[in-house]
Amino acid sequence: MLSFAVFDSAAGAGGPGAEGPAREWPLRHAYLVGPDDVPVQADIRIVDGLIRCDKRTGEAAGLCVQYPVEPVAESPDGRSVGVVTLQTCLLPERERPYLLSVELARHRLMLILNKLEDWALFDVPAEEPAMVLFETARRAFTEAVAAQGGAGGLTLEADRLGRRALSLAIEASETLALTQARVQHGKRVSGELAAAAAAIATPANALTEHEAAESRNALIGNAGVILPTPAQVGCEVSQDQFSPQLQKIVAGCCDFICMPMRWVDMEPTEGKYAFAKTDRWIEWAVRVAKIPIVGGPVIDFRPRSVPEWLYIWEHDYETLRDLVYEHVKTIVTRYRRTVGTWTVASGLHVNGNFSFSFEQVMDLTRMCVLVVRKLQPGARVQIEIDQPWGEYYADNARSIPPVLYAEMVNQAGITADLFGVRIEMGQPEPGRSTRDLMAVSAMLDRYAALEKPIAVTALSAPAQGPDSETVGLARQLEPGYWRRPWDAEAQWRWMTSVIGVATSKPYVHSVCWRELYDPGRPNEVRHDGLISPAGHPTPALWRMAEICEALREKKSPLELTEAPAAPA
Repeated sequence: MLSFAVFDSAAGAGGPGAEGPAREWPLRHAYLVGPDDVPVQADIRIVDGLIRCDKRTGEAAGLCVQYPVEPVAESPDGRSVGVVTLQTCLLPERERPYLLSVELARHRLMLILNKLEDWALFDVPAEEPAMVLFETARRAFTEAVAAQGGAGGLTLEADRLGRRALSLAIEASETLALTQARVQHGKRVSGELAAAAAAIATPANALTEHEAAESRNALIGNAGVILPTPAQVGCEVSQDQFSPQLQKIVAGCCDFICMPMRWVDMEPTEGKYAFAKTDRWIEWAVRVAKIPIVGGPVIDFRPRSVPEWLYIWEHDYETLRDLVYEHVKTIVTRYRRTVGTWTVASGLHVNGNFSFSFEQVMDLTRMCVLVVRKLQPGARVQIEIDQPWGEYYADNARSIPPVLYAEMVNQAGITADLFGVRIEMGQPEPGRSTRDLMAVSAMLDRYAALEKPIAVTALSAPAQGPDSETVGLARQLEPGYWRRPWDAEAQWRWMTSVIGVATSKPYVHSVCWRELYDPGRPNEVRHDGLISPAGHPTPALWRMAEICEALREKKSPLELTEAPAAPA
């Protein structure tokens, strides 16, 4: 049995009348992970202040769970990191419960040490803010471990110290991620990283180019390929809204546009395509704005993207495969003279709506790529990874872990040019729980190891939290928040930090905000658009324009410390 003791927040603080263990602790976004952070299936429940995890195997595992990180005096902005999803180290089963706060702090301290090595930050001065916080967190962790004496370590004092150690460790890791992003951005735009990698000789014992690249990257503190050009920033535009005002906005804040081509919009009735709304955006982008277009995802089996008539063939794979082939062929043939990059497939590995076998998932992926290669040889092709932390795999044995899927694509010889990663947070939906900046940075590094350029194809966070009705229907999916409950300020601050981290990485080709205009469709109000359903621009829209301008001037978005202002 793997179990963890938790305490109510007030109890953990050791305030008057404090009691423990927790009586009503919200267990949200909980799943187990095994080696290489691959989720494992387990039954997880909370009983009398203990999180009990019943695994299918006896191997060591770690717990991922949403956890409130409390503010500490050392917090740079005086706020806590928020309510975010964190994880423990891999732990063996034992009769005595682990103390969750201490184990979460242990993992974060280990992650900091690992990233210091990965990023080749061997000579960071001890007086650097990140290292000061790290050392303070390490001492607090030592005190928390020492306090686990009597009563099996399940004491209010041990939990209080564990929570403090965790808060300090999260602050240290975020500070380190931002520091590394500022340093690496300068090296990327100056060409220093590319020059350093080129100057390092291939080791004599490297048998493959992949091994040679790994050796070079270890010496310069970088994962993945090194792109010669700065990252670009774009936005997804909805085919439903089109006006001169929107055109002006897009031209001012985007290096490119992403034109979504949901099957349900393109072919709402079988055999009858509706191209008009997509055509007008593409014609404007090509003839007037003269900016690149990313098309797709062309194939996406999520419920919001699939036309009703397609479900008839859900259990007839051969017919469904033929329909997919014809659909990809039709879309690419029509737009091959205007679209330069295709997101051919998205989230096939999640396998949550239509149910495919592993072989069928790989077959569909291969076929989609080959159709584009045949019809438009000069196009860039990217395969999109949804829910990149892979939470879904803990509940769906027919799905494929995201990193494994990407590795299998490479090994199968499917020649994608890029891997796209969706980073969507703050929505009460599976796979959308809030993560901190170090978690985002480390996740991108994990995909960079595939030695392909990475595109952040859908970045989003809401300008307001979910309404009470939505949360009531999906209480277990309460998404948490970063630094402050989601509002307009939290959105632009999160955007600035995450884009700053992502664009500093030399393997990141581009970053695309998920939605320009909140569609306001029934059952699809997400509040993560840069323009509200009422048509009002959010501060994040002006920040998007400032980020685009900063990157053109080879400045890091992290230099934008003032609140965004609407243009005069």
